[in-house]
Amino acid sequence: MALPRPSDLLRRRLVGKVRAVFNDVAAGQAPVPISDDALFERDSPIRMVHAGVVPMMVGGIRSLMLQMLHPHALQGVLDHSDFRADMHGRLRRTARFIAVTTFAQRDAAMAAIERVNRIHAKVTGTLPDGTPYAATDPRTLAWVHVAEATSFLEAYRTYTRPDMPLRDQDTYFRQFAVIARALGADPVPESRAEAEHLFAELRGDLRASDAAREVCALVLSQRPEGAPASVQRAIGTAAIDLLPPFARAMLGLSRPRARVIPARAATRMMAEGLRWAFRQ
Repeated sequence: MALPRPSDLLRRRLVGKVRAVFNDVAAGQAPVPISDDALFERDSPIRMVHAGVVPMMVGGIRSLMLQMLHPHALQGVLDHSDFRADMHGRLRRTARFIAVTTFAQRDAAMAAIERVNRIHAKVTGTLPDGTPYAATDPRTLAWVHVAEATSFLEAYRTYTRPDMPLRDQDTYFRQFAVIARALGADPVPESRAEAEHLFAELRGDLRASDAAREVCALVLSQRPEGAPASVQRAIGTAAIDLLPPFARAMLGLSRPRARVIPARAATRMMAEGLRWAFRQ
C-alpha cells in the first residue's frame, strides 16, 4: 500500500485543526454535513462566501464589534450570556449556526433557526436607562443581520474574491435574507445597495459605551486553541481594518496603519492555505 504524500498529511493536519476549532470535539460534535438538499444550492454565492474559513473569522469579529454598538443587542449579551467565561464557545456556536443554515439539509437548517427563535423569546430585560429590550425585536435583529451580512461579504471580497460581480453580491444578500426573515428581522436587504442604505439608516440606533468596548476587547483577545498568538493578532487587526471609521472611533480603536500591511499579508496567506487544505 502506498504511503500518503507529505502534502496529503499536511492537508489532513490543517483540516483537523480547523475542525477542532469550530466543533466541540470533546463532546463528540462532528462537522456539519454538506447537503444537496440545503436551503441554498451548491456553488451559489452564499455557500461560496460562507465556505471561506479565514474570511469568515475576520468577518465574524467585525460583525460582533458592530453588533455590540447596538445598545439592545449589547444588553442582551450582558444579561443573558456567559461570554466572559466562554467567549470561544459563543463564537463557535455562532459559526456552527451559520454552517448549518447554509450547508446542512434544509430540515436541519430550519430546526436550528427555530432553536434560536426559542432562545431569543427568553432574552428580555431593560437597558440602564429603563428602556425595555427584547431579542425578538425586528429592528434589532435587522441590525444584527446587516452587520453580519456586510461583514462576511466584505471579508470575502477582500481576502478571496475582490472581483466578485455585483450580481453575485446581490444574490448573496437575497439568499441570506431567507435566514434573516426566518429569525424575525425586519427590514431585510436583498441587494448590496439596500444593505448599504439600511446600514446607514440603522447607524442612528448605535451608541458608544464602556461595555461595548469591553466586549470588543474580549472578542479581539480570543485565540483558537493551539493557534499562535500571531494568528489572533493578524485576524483581529484585519477585522479592525475593515471596520467603518465611525465604528472604530465609537469602540476606541485606532486605525491599524503600520500593522495593517503585514496583517493583511498574513491573513491572505492563511486564507489561501486553508482553501488549499480544503480543496476549495
